Amino acid sequence: MRFLPRPPPKVLSSKYKIKFVIYNNLMSKKTGLFWLRDDFRLSKNNGLIEATINHDEVVVFYLYKKLTYQNQEAQKWWLSKSLYNFEKKISELNITLEIIETDSFKFFFEKLFKKNDFIIYWNKVYEPDYLRFDEYIQKSLTSKNIQYKICKGNILNDINEIKKNDGTPFKVFTPFWRTAEKYYIEKIPPKEKKIKECLRKKNYFKNCINPEKILPKKNWFKNFEKNWSPDEGSALEKLNYFIKNKIINYSDGRNFPSIIGTSKLSPYIKFGQIHVETVWSECIKHKNKTTGTSKFLAEIGWREFNHSLINHFSHMLKNNYSKKFDKFPWQKNTKFLNAWKKGLTGYPIVDAGMRELYSIGWMHNRVRMIVGSFLVKHLLIDWKEGEKYFKNCLLDYCQASNVGGWQWVAGCGADAAPYFRIFNPILQGEKFDKEGDYVKKWVPELKNLPKKFIHKPWEYNSNDFKLGKDYPKPIVNHEEARAKALKAFKKI
Repeated sequence: MRFLPRPPPKVLSSKYKIKFVIYNNLMSKKTGLFWLRDDFRLSKNNGLIEATINHDEVVVFYLYKKLTYQNQEAQKWWLSKSLYNFEKKISELNITLEIIETDSFKFFFEKLFKKNDFIIYWNKVYEPDYLRFDEYIQKSLTSKNIQYKICKGNILNDINEIKKNDGTPFKVFTPFWRTAEKYYIEKIPPKEKKIKECLRKKNYFKNCINPEKILPKKNWFKNFEKNWSPDEGSALEKLNYFIKNKIINYSDGRNFPSIIGTSKLSPYIKFGQIHVETVWSECIKHKNKTTGTSKFLAEIGWREFNHSLINHFSHMLKNNYSKKFDKFPWQKNTKFLNAWKKGLTGYPIVDAGMRELYSIGWMHNRVRMIVGSFLVKHLLIDWKEGEKYFKNCLLDYCQASNVGGWQWVAGCGADAAPYFRIFNPILQGEKFDKEGDYVKKWVPELKNLPKKFIHKPWEYNSNDFKLGKDYPKPIVNHEEARAKALKAFKKI
């Protein structure tokens, strides 16, 4: 934390002691400002905790930038609900939450810097744009002698802590995670601090908005409310339920979309309703009891790995990590792309996944791989189109995980699946949705088909079911599409 210099002598005169006390009293009268980003929790919210410890009056502010969320429609709902629930929670501690709509973070802070009655705190967000802006803010605050503190955000290890022996970043997951896990375990844990109650301070900022203003205009989010509760308490409940009932079988259970075999914590982690350190500490208690725990913790590892990748190889946010894929002959086919988005490809497991995504803002991880592979390898459509659509529809959209995941599926990322690994949507459905329950839930027009035809309805002949009328014909032939994809790959 950057503070103004304080006299350090061990022995102080009475006169000097008085001045020192006055100095500290003046400090305590400054308002503690906490810049809320993806930090909707009280536990392990380092910046907010520091603000309440050091100040009697604390104001939490959130900067809502329309431009940021114009392509993240689903997350508008989660954000709005998170702000509403968080405001209720911190108001019990006499802490004010104020939401400011702005077109420019830079413009907002330039106005804020004209004041001198505050000390500002925030937690890091480990995305290149945020980290670059942090550097700008730090320089501006320092030049104006405004005190601040930047705290660790929602990650186990800082992105610059985990590197190879030669000082370069890892490009392969397994050695990265082996190193990162060991490094985190061997850390001396900091002394646990808790948030404290404050004195209420209102209207620090002008023209604040209500959380409801952020809600998307399109009413499709109403179905989200049946499936999600965006608050810290719900996140902890999900974690405890998962550890108690599901983690033991996670290694296998995570692959079957018709059962609740995953934690469904991803939106809560993205918005910081729960810190990954909390997830880790609760899971580690069971690590020696089950391989499922180790497998689940490795998923946190992938999140850490992807954050490392996008910060050390930032070109991959908009381009292929592997430059050779810049020559890949992607196809522009609006008809195929729209069929994929709407869940009308004629491949039941793909269509079920895409409809689940649109309905509840989430998709099972196994199915994410299947639908991703189908888009880039069956339809030869650029992974960036899929990444963009997921960004708009996912409640758990995380820049690092989304970009990293799509490049992994496409075969153009770091430590990616080889391009020639092409998921067969029929076999994937038969293996991981054997009874067809997942497909029947999200593609109800197939619910009356016999089990043997649920993943290949084109083989079913019946007067009660007409392919092309009741359900679309496959937009591509699997074997032909696979051959075409492999031929295209040979050209790069």
